Amino acid sequence: MARWTRFVLRHRRVVLGVWVVVLLAGGYANSKLTPLLSNTFAVPGTDSDRVRATLERSFGDRPDGSFTAVFRVRNSHDPALYARLQAVVARAARVVPSGKPTKLLVAGPHVVYGDIVSTLSVAQAKGYAVAVLRALGRPPGAQQTYVTGAGPIQHDLDPIFNQDLRHGELEIAIPIALLVLVAVFGISAAVTIPLLFAACTIMGTLGIMYGVAHLATTPTYTTNLVELIGLGLAIDYSLLVVYRFREELARGRDRDDAVVRTMETAGRAVVFSGAAVALGLLLLVAMPLPFMRMMGVAGFLIPVVSVAAAATLQPALLSLYGRRGVARKRILPGEPVDAERGMWARLARQIMRRPFAFLVGGVAILLAAATPLLWLKLTPGSTYGIPRTPQSIRGFDVLQRAVGPGAVAPAQVLVGAPSVRTPAVQAAIGRLVASVRRDPEVAAVYSGTHGRYVDPGGAFEQVVIAGRHDYGFPQEQAFVHRLRRTLVPAARFPAGTTVLVGGAPGQGVDFLARAYKYFPPLIAAVLVLTYFLLARAFRSLLLPLKAVLLNLLSVGAAYGMLVVVFKWGVGHALFGLYQFGQVEGWIPIFLFAMLFGLSMDYEVFIVTRMREAWDATHDNTTAVAHGLERTGRIITAAAVIMCAAFSGFIAGRIVGLQEFGLGLAVAVFVDATLVRSLLVPSLMAILGRWNWWLPGPLARLVRVQPSPLAPRLR
Repeated sequence: MARWTRFVLRHRRVVLGVWVVVLLAGGYANSKLTPLLSNTFAVPGTDSDRVRATLERSFGDRPDGSFTAVFRVRNSHDPALYARLQAVVARAARVVPSGKPTKLLVAGPHVVYGDIVSTLSVAQAKGYAVAVLRALGRPPGAQQTYVTGAGPIQHDLDPIFNQDLRHGELEIAIPIALLVLVAVFGISAAVTIPLLFAACTIMGTLGIMYGVAHLATTPTYTTNLVELIGLGLAIDYSLLVVYRFREELARGRDRDDAVVRTMETAGRAVVFSGAAVALGLLLLVAMPLPFMRMMGVAGFLIPVVSVAAAATLQPALLSLYGRRGVARKRILPGEPVDAERGMWARLARQIMRRPFAFLVGGVAILLAAATPLLWLKLTPGSTYGIPRTPQSIRGFDVLQRAVGPGAVAPAQVLVGAPSVRTPAVQAAIGRLVASVRRDPEVAAVYSGTHGRYVDPGGAFEQVVIAGRHDYGFPQEQAFVHRLRRTLVPAARFPAGTTVLVGGAPGQGVDFLARAYKYFPPLIAAVLVLTYFLLARAFRSLLLPLKAVLLNLLSVGAAYGMLVVVFKWGVGHALFGLYQFGQVEGWIPIFLFAMLFGLSMDYEVFIVTRMREAWDATHDNTTAVAHGLERTGRIITAAAVIMCAAFSGFIAGRIVGLQEFGLGLAVAVFVDATLVRSLLVPSLMAILGRWNWWLPGPLARLVRVQPSPLAPRLR
């Protein structure tokens, strides 16, 4: 690290120039990124994905590329009005590439609706939402016209995502970050270093994601994820390094020597911390789910770019600012130069005198917070956790009141045979339709032997089933299981016939099943790899194990609070958040991968300082007290900034991001307060000299020097 830092300092002008280019190029790419983003939950290799592929290939009908036209009318049974609306939909279909109108359906006395099917992806379809709505207009006899469906809904949500992001950044995260930075650094130009660092890393990450979005479907959440998590992570890393740089200058080192020493200590901690964050998120890339994989890519790039900037931009900025640039003017009269000295050391020694009491009390609190996890229920997604004001959502609401939520996201049963028009196949389809109509979850069933229901070759026929609940609700998921396990087999299709259940409800069931099939191996991989990474960072056998176990408790507490706040309605009562009985299925997985790395941040920061003191004194009490004293204030400040950044998610209007932000904020708060301030010192007091033991075989495995067991102090 010292050699690398000196190399960077020799070429500081080039390094700064490169990051200016990254900042400008990333800003331009970010302005072009939104139209490329869309949320899709396809699950390759499953029944629902085979249905999707067959409908697109043989019917020219991709469900997530369809537009549903909804008309509120005075009299839906007026033949002249019906014909006029059918002609309007046919005309609007011409503005959509590969668009084909379907026969309009009557949904009660005042609602008529129908689809324009296409082979467009969601990202492509949302680009035509305005054109379709304009082409439909408001025909004579129609009181109101709406266009809904996956593409139009995503089109209308894009500005909401952007508005929420600006609100979260400009009104919450950045003002709080500034206040904390001023409190830590005083009135000083040093306050601007973390903000410059964050701007460069965020724009660098978004620039890379702009390229990635041209190669693969990238989730709509990407921009919010990168900007808010990137802000918290980058400011945390830069805060730690700048603070250490001040310490080294205070010891009398000249500017460049102080930069080198800072990067050898705090810089090394940042690299290990960023690697821990990146590690868990990188494993998401191995999951066979495009949505999770691309979320993993975006999350992985945030710490990777932050570490790259910490190793290059950060030392160049420290050298540029120098002693004068980071000099501090105290805010309060009589404030000591080192405001943290003494308080955190006294806390550490008090804990270490009664370690078992603090340990039992802290663990009991975490277990109590995690207990509501037993009531956690998952959903693949829902249209209910979003604002109801956009026209596409109002159209959805009109239709779901008339027919049911499944009218926009129905289940689709695809029957395949050499010829689906044979009497035996038609008889089986008739039995299936009759039994499905009797199911209490079914609002409407649409089928036939012509039009959109049978492909031109007669090899496939689809039955469209509108449910009474949204596709992600437990009732609709249970119906998919009944359909697959009971209703389809009971229809007695002839030999040689394939029957697959897809559509949004089937895709949602497949998404949860596939995701949680691979979640346990992901957990195991993250635990093992994190252990070895921390063993190298701490040069200890037991400290990484302690860190892993405490982090599991932090993650469990975050899961439990999701149930309390969203399912049990505490967040709605206190803050007006959504009250929703389920948590979106991607959130526990992504939270685990992200939190395990983020939780390691503070572990690495505090334990590396303790390790420095141990190597110098070989006194465990002194080492723990010194580490907590030197990092307690800065970790608290970093946690406040991180929680402020995550509050930007909570302040938004999308329930999935509210859940995600709350989980992150709870875990970071718990980790920086209860875990790092109480449980870490108490456990280290109990372990004593065993904290710092690293036997030779493990040391060779992680490629560091062994750390012999210190003799027992008398």
